[in-house]
Amino acid sequence: MPPTIYPTGTTIYEPDKCWNGYTVFQPRDTGAILIDMNGNVVNHWIGLMGFPSPNKILPGGYVMGNSRARDPEYGFQDNVDLIQVDWEGNIVWRFDKYELIRDPHHRPTWMARQHHDFQREGNPVGYYVPGMEPLVDKGNTLLACHKNLKNPDISDKLLVDDTVIEVTWEGNIVWEWICSDHFNEMGFSEEARNVLSRNPGIIKAGGAMGDWMHLNSVSMLGPNKWFRAGDGRFHPDNIIWSGRETNIMAILDKKTGRIVWQIGPDYVGTNAWQKLGQIIGPHHVHMIPEGLPGEGNILVFDNGGWAGYGAPNPGSPAGRRNALRDYSRVLEFNPVTLDVVWQYPAQEAGFGMPVLGSKLYSPLMSSAQRLPNGNTLITEGNSGRIFEVTAEHETVWEYINPYHGKKGIHSGVYRAYRVPYSWIPQVEPPEEKAVPRIDNSRFRVPGAPRHSVKKVTRVKIGRRPALR
Repeated sequence: MPPTIYPTGTTIYEPDKCWNGYTVFQPRDTGAILIDMNGNVVNHWIGLMGFPSPNKILPGGYVMGNSRARDPEYGFQDNVDLIQVDWEGNIVWRFDKYELIRDPHHRPTWMARQHHDFQREGNPVGYYVPGMEPLVDKGNTLLACHKNLKNPDISDKLLVDDTVIEVTWEGNIVWEWICSDHFNEMGFSEEARNVLSRNPGIIKAGGAMGDWMHLNSVSMLGPNKWFRAGDGRFHPDNIIWSGRETNIMAILDKKTGRIVWQIGPDYVGTNAWQKLGQIIGPHHVHMIPEGLPGEGNILVFDNGGWAGYGAPNPGSPAGRRNALRDYSRVLEFNPVTLDVVWQYPAQEAGFGMPVLGSKLYSPLMSSAQRLPNGNTLITEGNSGRIFEVTAEHETVWEYINPYHGKKGIHSGVYRAYRVPYSWIPQVEPPEEKAVPRIDNSRFRVPGAPRHSVKKVTRVKIGRRPALR
């Protein structure tokens, strides 16, 4: 169990070392929240959902998210719609026409069945990139969605499959990609296929369905040096995605739908894969866009925890979620050589060996955003911690989510994004006040008895035992 008492809000802030701006995040059951660097709430869009799909700020104070979710009795993490609202909460755009749903005891309802991620045209990754502003009054939108189907190559059981669709501003679907259609391109071992056949990630929603892939991020590559050098795999329109349950990260060709680049599910195929190390349950994989430090490299939150299909082991007797690791990593690596360029594991941050208790661990959710000054904004989702680190791994800003979900349960954060002050013209840029670091060894709850030391005894190591 985590501590019952801990600070919340902004706990560390060094303005001169940060890329200062507003941060949007979504505590569960609370709505979209925009804060300044000192943790003051600039706007709180109550009723705008952001789980399991992040809220994203657009220039002009617009924000995107969902208005409501499907009854979990019949669907798994299906959002009814994807909407864009203005500063005052007025809906200016909505998409919900992917599938007409007829759930028992509910009226027939058109739903987007959108989940986990989306991107608005003009920006490939959904966060601030100089010169790449997402469109606010036109343009297409890329969405990750669900579709129920059966695929005998995977299992004879019903699947809640992942799809990626592109819709126009008017809501017309102009492109669709179905994940399970490309199962045989993904390189699953015979052991993994056997496990998937028996249990393709069965969840209890609307009966038993197999959430076999659990796609959780989808973004376009955007202009990049690899494509200009002649590598067609990295066409700017191609789409990169990650699967939480399979440990796969892949790029699909937008024109043909085929997978043209992939790592995983098992990181043993090449020396480069082995050097990169097993990635488990990844989130927020994307190519760092041009105009940001590290442009062209892949950035991903490698959660650890449990995921994958394959040989049984003591932690996974049936072979489902058989890859196990109890710490997380943020990895930046070259997509051609797979060499790690930068990472934020416990060792480099100076916290000791991760197997002894990492300071970075979130088996679910989470994200990493490259900032224009070279810093990285990291969301450690399960703990509700958002923090900014320099290239040298120094933490220069930290925020602990103070909001709780239903029944007072601690609320994690799925993903957070930093945007410039200029994107929010409705308010004046705030005064930036440094927040000094607290010396935890001396911090006490007000009113608690004063901590005192009555006696300190130094053991006399090296001396002979006293003879009696």
